[in-house]
Formats: sequence, structure tokens, C-alpha cells
Amino acid sequence: MEVNDEVVIIGAGISGLATALALHKKGIKSVVMERSESLRNTTGSAIGIRQNGWRALHQLGVAEILRQTAIPIHRERIVSLADGKVEEIPMGGETRCLRRKDLIDTLYDALPPATVKFGCQLESIKLDPNTTKPVLRFIDGSSIFAKVVIGCDGVKSIVADFLNLKPTKMFPFCGVRGLSNYPNGHSFAHEFLRIRKHNKLVGRLPIDDHLVYWFCAQPYVPRDERNWEDPEEIRRSTLDLLSDYPKEIQEMIEITDAKTLSFSHLWYRAPWDLLMGTFCKGTVTVAGDAMHVMGPFLGQGGSAGLEDAVVLARNLAQMGSFHVETEKKVTVQGVEEAFNQYVKQRKMRVVRLSLQTYLTGMLLGASSRLKKFICIVLLVLLFRNPSGHIDYDCGSL
Repeated sequence: MEVNDEVVIIGAGISGLATALALHKKGIKSVVMERSESLRNTTGSAIGIRQNGWRALHQLGVAEILRQTAIPIHRERIVSLADGKVEEIPMGGETRCLRRKDLIDTLYDALPPATVKFGCQLESIKLDPNTTKPVLRFIDGSSIFAKVVIGCDGVKSIVADFLNLKPTKMFPFCGVRGLSNYPNGHSFAHEFLRIRKHNKLVGRLPIDDHLVYWFCAQPYVPRDERNWEDPEEIRRSTLDLLSDYPKEIQEMIEITDAKTLSFSHLWYRAPWDLLMGTFCKGTVTVAGDAMHVMGPFLGQGGSAGLEDAVVLARNLAQMGSFHVETEKKVTVQGVEEAFNQYVKQRKMRVVRLSLQTYLTGMLLGASSRLKKFICIVLLVLLFRNPSGHIDYDCGSL
């Protein structure tokens, strides 16, 4: 069995790469174990980053690079097709929509060479009975000792299961996403457009003067999900669903790059489970979706993962007893204290984000006036400033 004294991060998604970069900037070496054979920069389409996310990206040292890839969004426009009502809201703070590939590539390029090891799919994690060190076993039969493990392995997190976190739940919604390219340029305003009719919601954000990101949230109807693996079937079904939407929405879907079309269930970790959950055990913890997967209704899932990276690295550097002058050593007691502080600083932030996201999603899917009324009352009472979540500052590294 290989002995590995480095910090081991599971998953090279946005959260895993951001955590590795934050640790690197604090002089802490880590290795990222990624199950795919190559960087996962071809899946997914785009991600909205609000002001709080840009603060985290600034701490990671990649904000200026990423600003060159996307235009700023100045306002939010909400259109109700049912009654013709239009609402315009100034976009507080910096907001841009980044291609997921640009974000992944930028984080990866900022890391030291060979930080990410590909083709390493985690099968299980357990504590060695003699040393109490985490033992990571991979699907190929290999195993390693790790002094520190950070699970950034997404919705179906093996590390979260090790921590006995409650299973994630599924919204009664599914989402379709895509990128549409206008070779001659589009005429859309620099705005986040949301068009709603009954329980269907379409969102559109320009990335630059040619590329547009869009999504469609719709009620989940059980069917043969193999159909959703075919991009052209996704396109056809979405066009049928939105046949009563404006012509420009139909055209946007028609010209969508098939490689970027995706269908997915919308998962969440219940806010009450987050409140009661234990997010670290010894020298093992979680970050990003593995910790707090939430629906896309506030557009905060990615930014929350970036915040996690900054807060985790800061605490680990302060309390983990790493020595950057020589070889890095780590004390178990120091890491445990660092992880406890990390969880303490993040828990209520992600609970509130998840609760607001949950209520917003339930409002969208409410089938009765009573359910809608309850969701609206709770949102008003608990979140008097509905955009207050973007004012959060995760602090400096």
C-alpha cells in the first residue's frame, strides 16, 4: 500500500481544482485524484458567478484572467408570459456568466504540473484500525494512506457517505442546458433574462457578443431516460415544450451546439440535513457539491464551492501545522481543529443559501396557491433582502 503524506482531494471539478489552487497559494502541496481519464472540461455548459464568487476568484488569483472571457451582466429582467408582466432589477455587484470550460481550464493551468492524477476512481474510504489514517481504495484495486482527505466528488460523493451525511434529494424538476453561438453576433442586452410560464422557466445569459448560455427548468416527468442521452432528442423535446415561447427563444434552441446540450435531474441536500450534518471526521472533510449541492435557482452553487476553497485553505494553513520551509508535515490534531473551524465558518452560510434556493425552487414548482403562498411568506420573512446572499465575503486567503 502506497503511503501518501500529501493532502488528497477527490474530484477535479470546479471545487476540487479551486481547493487545490487555494492550498497551493498557501504553500500546501496536494494531489487531486480524478476518476476521468482527462480533464472534465468538455461537459457542462456555463456557470453564473455573482459578486461573492468573484471575491473568491480574486483570492485564488484568477479573476482578471476570467474577466477577459465574459462580459458583465448589468440587470435582471423577469418576464411572465401568463400575464405579460415584466420586471427589471439592477444587477447588484459584479456578475458574469463563464463557460465552464474556461473556469476549469483556468484553475487547472494555475496549478503546479502533475497536481491532478487522472483515471483514479475512488471506490471506498475507511479508517485504518491501527493508525486511524484514512485509507483510500480505488476501483483499479490500488490503495493509499492519506493524512488529509477533502471530498470534492459531487452529488454522489463517496466521502460524504463516509461522513454519514444524509442522502441528497431530487427536486421535482429537471434541467436542460446549452450554449448557442451567433456567428454574426447577437443583439441581446447584457442582462439575465428569465421567462416564465406556469411551471416552466427559461433563463438566458450572454457570455460574450456571440455566445449565449441558456437553461430550461421544467417539471420532471418519468420516461425512458435513454432518450435524454441523445442531444437531438433533447433539442426536439425542449422545442416542443417551449412551442408557446417567443420566436427568439425557439431560434436560440435550434442553433444550440449539440455537444453542449445536456439534460439533468436537479439535486439538493436538504437545508435541515445541512444544519444537523457532520461535515468532518478526523482529517476528512467535504467541499462544494459533495457538501451542499443545491438547485440552480439562485445561481450560487459554483460560487459557494469557490468560497469553500478559500475558507478551507485559510484554516488549514493557520492550524494544520504545515511547514513550508522543508518537507511539509501535518499534525492530526491541527487538521482536525482546522476542519472544525472550516465547518463552523461555512455551515450557516450554506444552510441559508440552501434554504433560500430550496424555497425558490419549491415556489416555481408549487402546484397549489396555498403552497405558493407558504413559500412566498417564508421567503419574505427569512430573506428580507432576496439578493443579500451576493454581499457575502469569504475573506482573504
